[in-house]
Formats: sequence, C-alpha cells, structure tokens
Amino acid sequence: MEEKRNEELDKLEVIEKSGGVELDKIHCISIIGQIEGHYALPDGQKATKYEHIVPLLVSIEQSEEIEGLLIVLNTMGGDVEAGLAIAEMIASMKKPTVSLVLGGGHSIGVPLAVSAKKSFIVPSATMTIHPVRVSGTIVGSPQTYYYFERMQGRIVSFVCSHSKISEEKFKSLMMATDQIATDTGSVIDGYEAVKSGLVDAVGGLSDALDCLNKMIEKE
Repeated sequence: MEEKRNEELDKLEVIEKSGGVELDKIHCISIIGQIEGHYALPDGQKATKYEHIVPLLVSIEQSEEIEGLLIVLNTMGGDVEAGLAIAEMIASMKKPTVSLVLGGGHSIGVPLAVSAKKSFIVPSATMTIHPVRVSGTIVGSPQTYYYFERMQGRIVSFVCSHSKISEEKFKSLMMATDQIATDTGSVIDGYEAVKSGLVDAVGGLSDALDCLNKMIEKE
C-alpha cells in the first residue's frame, strides 16, 4: 500500500515539474506558457522549463514501456535557443511523435509544433510567425546583427525541413508588415496553418491520439 502511494506521488511530481503524464503506452508532454532557458522567468509566470523537458525526452526515448509521444502546445514562445534545442531533440527521436497545437503555438512554438512526425492544430488555435527579436540591452555592432541573422536562418531551415511550407512562403509570413501593429510578422489560425503547409492537419485530441496509435501499430 505504501509503495503504491509513493509511486502515485512520484507521478504527481513528474506532472508538476514537466507537465507530462504517462498514459499506458503513450507519454503526453504539455508545453505551456513561456519556454524558460538560460534565465529564470519572474514568479507567477507560467513556464516550461528546458532542464525538465530535456531529460524527460531522453527517458522517453530509452523507455521500453513507452511507445509513443504526444506533445500538446499552448505556448507564447520564449527562449529561442532552448526552444530550438527541444525541437531538435523531438525531431531526432525514433519513436512515433505527434504534436497538437491548442490555443497558441507562437514564436519558437512554431518549430516545436513541426518537430513531431505528424502535427495537428485545432481550428481556433493561432500561430505567430515573426523574425528573431530580443528584449533588453544589446550591443549595436555588425556581429550582433549577424548573430540574429544566423539564428533566424536556423529557425527557417528547421521549420521548412520538418513541414511542407516553402522557405519563400515562411519568410513572407515572417516579414509581413500589415498584420501585427507593433512588429513585423503574421498571425495565422488553424486552417491557414494547414493550407500553408506549416501543420499537417486540422484536428483535436482524438485525432492526434488516433494518429499516434496508428503510428505505433505500424512500428
């Protein structure tokens, strides 16, 4: 009895730290709020912590019990390098992976959405696509702008190689000047995301789970 109670407490701790839960042969990870990387976010702000997600992905890939991964996204973006690193890890997994965008998959959430082998988005969800930006003090030198340009290039390359959207289309959405009042970029809904080739299909939780189970059966 005590051992079972400890197991339940361990599961609750995993859910609290990573936003993930294991459902039979499928593990579900939620990426919500901002993605926290090298710097801690202020108290009271919802965050997905890089240092929690990375080891969890490693354990999922190595686990003999877990056969597939569902990534549920409702994120406003966050640390670019941390988000891209998580996306690269998901993309390199051998196990079946499916992503589902609920609410929002903004900014660095876009690479995370397309990192899975199959991606879904609900009709009411939105995705914000914009150039790499930074807040706070920066050094106004050619090297700084070159760094931003290379980082942006990495994001464009990743997104286009893991989805059906063309580089030309993605860059045009990224650099649009008529959609966001204080910035360049685009906000697209679920249907637009699929039409552009960014996301594979419009669908909800049952669609994502059905797809993941079919992928598992084929393994």
